[in-house]
Amino acid sequence: MSPSVAPENLGRIFADPAAYADPVAWHQAARRLRREAPICRVSVPEYQDFWAITRHADIMEIERNSAVFTNAPIPTILPRAAYEAQRANSAPPAVNTLIQMDGDEHKAHRGIVNDWFKPASIKKMADRVDALATQWVDRMEAMGGRCDFATDIAMHYPLQVILSILGLPEGDHNKMLKLTQELFGAEDPDIGRVSEDATVLDVMLDFVNYFTGLASDRRAHPTEDLASVIANAEFDGTPLPDMDVMGFYLIIATAGHDTTSNSIAGGLLALLEQPDQLELLRSDPTLFDNAAVELIRYVSPVKHFMRTCQAPFSVGGVDFVPGDATLLSFASGNRDDEVFEDPFRLDVRRPNAASHLAFGFGRHFCLGAHLARMEVRSFFRELIGRLDSIELDGDPTFVHSTLVSGPKTLPIRFSFR
Repeated sequence: MSPSVAPENLGRIFADPAAYADPVAWHQAARRLRREAPICRVSVPEYQDFWAITRHADIMEIERNSAVFTNAPIPTILPRAAYEAQRANSAPPAVNTLIQMDGDEHKAHRGIVNDWFKPASIKKMADRVDALATQWVDRMEAMGGRCDFATDIAMHYPLQVILSILGLPEGDHNKMLKLTQELFGAEDPDIGRVSEDATVLDVMLDFVNYFTGLASDRRAHPTEDLASVIANAEFDGTPLPDMDVMGFYLIIATAGHDTTSNSIAGGLLALLEQPDQLELLRSDPTLFDNAAVELIRYVSPVKHFMRTCQAPFSVGGVDFVPGDATLLSFASGNRDDEVFEDPFRLDVRRPNAASHLAFGFGRHFCLGAHLARMEVRSFFRELIGRLDSIELDGDPTFVHSTLVSGPKTLPIRFSFR
């Protein structure tokens, strides 16, 4: 990144979906910001004004003070017009998800599903997760030595896991995959519904229509799956509002798989680019637990969340006032050399890999963190244990998205033992 570019102009990387499609350049710019303007005011015509928080310590400080820096009213960066319209409208969001909640509301709603995602509960899913990892590595082996790993494998395996937890039929796999890709890839010209002249709202309505039918069925015919728990949950002694039910289904079905698929695709790319780490995993299978954590740090599939200041507060020498929007750049914090030695190197033996921020921190720590780690570990243990050779078969491309991104295409050549 040219030193002639002013730090405040470098801040555009956080508001430009295309910037994330060039991760090398993006990380060069973020590294310079951490050194020269770690808390940077960003003002661009297309998006809301915000403060970009790039250092690990400052992100942690804001996350620790969740009563001061809230998810509401805007948990993710928005185009300026949408941001101003949403702030002007005091009505609650059409679909209420955990990422839009704070305080007691967040705690109570999280409690409805929390037991399903505790380590003890996740451990019970190990056999199913391992079986699905084997199934998708089997499919990869059957592809004859070439595939697009991102679209043929990585997109599908985590979705199959989530469908199992929710209790959705395998026949709905393609529908859920398409909707999830359109939601998180709405900014990408190859994924969003550009040709249909539609918006994210249209995708949300498709989700609502699907989940309305699911909730109705699980209320009439409850089973042992998570979809039934959510459909029949109560809040303050009354049935959970329909839009809150939709919010649960939406966040679990989408974020529960798209982030992990990006971790797996991005993780494989990292291993191909740093093959000494791949060889370490081949030679020492005890490293897979730590490797899963390090791969998630390195990829950082969730690029940011927003927090809004509610009271005067100082972080990193900057005084924030009520109404200030702060963008917590997890991708930047996870390459902070104040925390991670040689942060641009993948190191499957990294002793403090678990200090990463890919799952957030504190009250809003990712509900599915334990499951994501299990899926990444299970998949790579199965794949690397069976591989004879693997290499890139062309240049990868990356999703254009400011929220969740990773490899869009990852062509590879491979052989199995």
